[in-house]
Amino acid sequence: MTATATTVTQTPKLGNSYSYSHCMYNSPIWVLKLNKTSTSTGTSLVTKASSGNTGKGNKRTKGKKTEIIPESTSLPPQQQQPVSLSLDDVNPVGLGRKSRQIFDEVWRKFSGLGQISRTTRADDKESLDALLIREGPMCEFAIPGAQSTTVLVVGATSRIGRILVRKLMLRGYSVKALVRKADQEVVDMLPRSVEIIIGDVGDPSTVKAAVENCNKIIYCATARSAITGDLYRVDYQGVYNLTKAFQDYNHKLAQLRAGKSSKSKLLLAKFKSEDSLNGWEVRQGTYFQDVVAFKYDAGMDAKFEFTETGNAVFSGYVFTRGGYVELSKKLSLPLGCTLDRYEGLVLSVGGNGRSYVLILEAGPSADTTQSKLYFARFSTKVGFCRVRVPFSSFRPVKPDDPPLDPFLVHTMTIRFEPRRQRPVEGPSGMKQDLRSFKLILEYIKALPTGQETDFVLVSCTGLGVEPSRREQVLKAKRAGEDSLRRSGLGYTIIRPGPLQEEPGGQRALIFDQGNRITQGISCADVADICVKALHDPTARNKSFDVCYEYVAEQGRELYELVAHLPDKANNYLTPALSILEKNT
Repeated sequence: MTATATTVTQTPKLGNSYSYSHCMYNSPIWVLKLNKTSTSTGTSLVTKASSGNTGKGNKRTKGKKTEIIPESTSLPPQQQQPVSLSLDDVNPVGLGRKSRQIFDEVWRKFSGLGQISRTTRADDKESLDALLIREGPMCEFAIPGAQSTTVLVVGATSRIGRILVRKLMLRGYSVKALVRKADQEVVDMLPRSVEIIIGDVGDPSTVKAAVENCNKIIYCATARSAITGDLYRVDYQGVYNLTKAFQDYNHKLAQLRAGKSSKSKLLLAKFKSEDSLNGWEVRQGTYFQDVVAFKYDAGMDAKFEFTETGNAVFSGYVFTRGGYVELSKKLSLPLGCTLDRYEGLVLSVGGNGRSYVLILEAGPSADTTQSKLYFARFSTKVGFCRVRVPFSSFRPVKPDDPPLDPFLVHTMTIRFEPRRQRPVEGPSGMKQDLRSFKLILEYIKALPTGQETDFVLVSCTGLGVEPSRREQVLKAKRAGEDSLRRSGLGYTIIRPGPLQEEPGGQRALIFDQGNRITQGISCADVADICVKALHDPTARNKSFDVCYEYVAEQGRELYELVAHLPDKANNYLTPALSILEKNT
């Protein structure tokens, strides 16, 4: 299926209702005016497209513009001083400088929303001012449920992370930041109410503490050097450690909640002792049931045993043409549990990197003659890994059979066959016999059905990376992406074009799949996509590329304009991702 790219325009420039910053859309524009008609010592604030403002003093309304002028604070006639104007008072440069200073002060107080919880100031008035600011513009950006959601940002001091943290706090989230060191420069970079966790993504012990009490994770960390070891430590091992720690934490919560958590996985098999092998049957067969098959019958064998090292190992060889060996068991689910409440299976396995076929038999358990077979292929790697197999990826063995109904599944089979095997990376010159296999089984679980993304990963397309290191960067990034897909977490993988330091919300965006984009994108836009993906069901379990809209050559257009969204929510992500393919 050919992927279709889409482009969406974020917030159109509609008169005076549009403004931009790294954190705001559709917010009132505050313009400072010099009050020349009054002897007042103050100035007046003018807000455009906001005619409902009220305050002390006189109010004049002019169409869509409302001026709020403070009450006169002029001195009595006998104490009035002559007004003297300097060159700076009438110089446009001086006026602009003063306006900027006042705007910066307003913005400082506005961005101080994230500092309320950790403020140490004793001045109640300043705390009250911060609270009033929060109760004002904050309502335009707050997301329902954000106040009960804690987001762990990995790479909070990166180009995207610095903007992302403030966007999350502006919308009401609680934010934790995982950083390698907490020197003064790092502390000054982040709002004071951000909980800073010191640790290294390459160290599993530190990430365990970071994921505690977190509901979602956004990973935007990147390696600071081109050394292969650093690339794999951050882009692959870091993602693997975070996903494993997050899964373990969710499993711990599920146990405390007696399995009633929406994140609770259903344990189908756990191979921790010799008794756990009971019920599993080793079988062998061939796809060719004729005389010709016997001419190529070189033998096959397989066994399933619990070794002295404490591992359950399914191993053997298949030298027969068209032959296969398999491990099968009839499922025994807890009373009241059915697989239709789950979205797929996750297997924790190890071995020598072979691929296998997972077969599910579905039908009435009382009459297995009416059962139908469904299969899905999965690959492993040398060493241990987790493999995620959604139920949507299973196909019927007979094309005319209906799609898989997980409610009717009663038997599971893991099959090895020599065909379609590919050599795995190993020591140079090492000869691999693709007809032999070794599969170490740790557990098999059913994944709960989820609606939202649990883990957002910011990857890259390779554009903008030096050609000499592009291949090794992409190799590490793709390894991290594969690790996330296999983790069993609901994920969103974002691959932006070359990052640019400019305000977001200025240009239309292209969402595509297939590594075809050619343009860059601002860090602020990438951060905004990360925030929107947290609660958007269409973003769950999807990977996509994103960049600025561009004019393609005639006849080579890769996208079509699908939406203009002038609403305040500016929810451009849902229509953009609704037609993209879901990654499995």
